Amino acid sequence: MREFVNNRSEFEERLVAVGGQRIRVSIRRGDGGVPLVLCNGIGASLEVLEPLVHELDPATTVIRFDVPGVGASPQSFAPYGFPYLAWVLGRALTELGFGVVDVLGLSWGGALAQQFAFQNPWRCRRLVLVATGTGALMVPGHPRVLAKMMTPRRFSDPHYAAAIAGDLYGGSVRDNGEDVARLFGKQEYPGSRIGYVHQLMAGSIWTSLFALPVIRQRTLIIAGTDDPIIPVVNAHIMNRLLPRSTLHLHDGGHVDLVTNSTALAPVIDEFRRSRGRRP
Repeated sequence: MREFVNNRSEFEERLVAVGGQRIRVSIRRGDGGVPLVLCNGIGASLEVLEPLVHELDPATTVIRFDVPGVGASPQSFAPYGFPYLAWVLGRALTELGFGVVDVLGLSWGGALAQQFAFQNPWRCRRLVLVATGTGALMVPGHPRVLAKMMTPRRFSDPHYAAAIAGDLYGGSVRDNGEDVARLFGKQEYPGSRIGYVHQLMAGSIWTSLFALPVIRQRTLIIAGTDDPIIPVVNAHIMNRLLPRSTLHLHDGGHVDLVTNSTALAPVIDEFRRSRGRRP
């Protein structure tokens, strides 16, 4: 059931009711090929990914969405896990007329992307995992850094976001915290605190560590060597466990996918276009 359609420049926006949830979806229609689904980081609405969308091949159909309780998606009445959310995403894609897709997950969204690939082996063609890990069983960042993740304050307070950006995200924003504040300021709808807690809870009880060897999709792992939240050793672990993965390291941090998208979008485009066993 589609509840509204809002065409904003090149983006087609819909609110889709499925699985007891209402999910805001934004679609940039391309000329064909396999669509790319973007799964965002914790607490961030789909607007945060616009710098990446603009740098990706314009022929690519790109699908973004807000998880329950984030952006314009109403919060869930009850906590949810990644298996349920991956099922909701699949149902929403079907409702919108999409079949086989590639899936990219950033940070928290990387967990959802892994779960979607695991549950949908014939529907997910390729997988791109950015600044992410294996969930509850992984090498964690420093507790001082992770403590800043316990609250969504950075999404509503630009001065706070700018002040903590360097220590929290590393990479290209260490000396330019205002870039993150401006990025978060582009969000059109504030997420709910309960929605943020639900996301935290989902991540706290999930791990892909034992499932990665059975994920057969070709996978590109992108990781920054200056990522305070997800230490780069996690990317190496995932690369060893995923049978058909390739690791791309860069000298940036946790959110360089959006703050330095001009450098990383071509890597993603090339991987999705490539043939054979390796990108």
